[in-house]
Amino acid sequence: MTETASTEPPRTRRIAFLGTGLMGAPMARRLLEAGFDVTVWNRDPAKAEPLRASGGKPAARAAEAVKEADIVFTMLSDGKAVSAVLFEGGVAEALKPGCIVIDTSSIAPPIAKDHSGKLAKIQVEHLDAPVSGGVVGAEAGTLAIMAGGKAEIVDSLADVFAALGRVTHVGPSGAGQICKLANQQIVAVTIGAVAEAMMLVQAGGASRAKFRDAIRGGFAESRILELHGKRMVDRAFAPGGLSRLQLKDLDAVKDMADAFGLSLPLTEEVRSAFEQFVADGHGEVDHSGLLLHLEKINGRAKPETQP
Repeated sequence: MTETASTEPPRTRRIAFLGTGLMGAPMARRLLEAGFDVTVWNRDPAKAEPLRASGGKPAARAAEAVKEADIVFTMLSDGKAVSAVLFEGGVAEALKPGCIVIDTSSIAPPIAKDHSGKLAKIQVEHLDAPVSGGVVGAEAGTLAIMAGGKAEIVDSLADVFAALGRVTHVGPSGAGQICKLANQQIVAVTIGAVAEAMMLVQAGGASRAKFRDAIRGGFAESRILELHGKRMVDRAFAPGGLSRLQLKDLDAVKDMADAFGLSLPLTEEVRSAFEQFVADGHGEVDHSGLLLHLEKINGRAKPETQP
C-alpha cells in the first residue's frame, strides 16, 4: 500500500471485484490502496491470488465473493461472460437487496439494459460504467469512466470512483456502453491513422521515431500517438489492449449503427482491417499491432522485433 492509503481510516462499504485480468487487477489494487475492503474473484484463481499481498481477499467462487458486498464490480471480456457470471453462476441470488453492481466491462448496450432490468427486479442497482485509459490508466488511477444509470447512484459512489479515475454520468442505462463504443471508434480509427502515417513517412525516407517526436504537442497530438505511436516505433506489441477485443467492440458499433440506420464508413474500414488482422491469428496482439496488418497488405512486412 502507498503511504497515503495506509494512513486513511478503513472504508465502510465492502466491495467485491469479479474479473482480475489485465484491467481488473490494477483497478482492484487501486481500491485496496484507497482503503476499501475488497474481495476478489477470477475464473482463473491464479490471477486473483497476487492481490492478497495488497490486502485483497480471494474467493473460490463468484457467488461467495459477493454475498456480503455493498458494491460489486465486474470487469469481464464481453457481454456473454458478464451474463454468465451474474445470472448463471449464482451471483444474482447471492446479492443482497440495495447492493450496487457496477459493470466496467465493455459490452453491447442492449445487454447492459437487460442486466439492469433483471437486477432491478431483485432490488439491486446497476450501472454500466465502462472505462477508457488502458492498463496504464488502471494502474495510475486515471481512467475515464462513462457511467450509465441513475445519476444519484453515480453521485453516491464518488469516493469509490475517485480511486479509479474520473467518472462522468452520461445518461440512463446503456448510455455508458454507447459512449464506450464511440470511444472505441475514435481509438480504432486513430490507431489506423497513426499506423498509416508511420508507413508513409518511412516510405518517404523519414524516421518514424523522429516523425513522432516532431509532431508531439501539435494538432495531431493524442494519447494514441503518445502510447501506441511509441509501440509502433519500438515494434512492441504485447498487450495492452487485445486486438480481438477491439474487434469485438467494433462489431458492436456496427450492430448499433445498423440498428440506428447510420453509415459509418471510416469505422467500417478499420473494423474490416481488424477483422482480417484477427483472422490471420493476431487476436492476442495489442491493437496498435494493426500496423503489422497494414504493412503486410502493402508488401512491407517486417520482423516484429525490428526497431
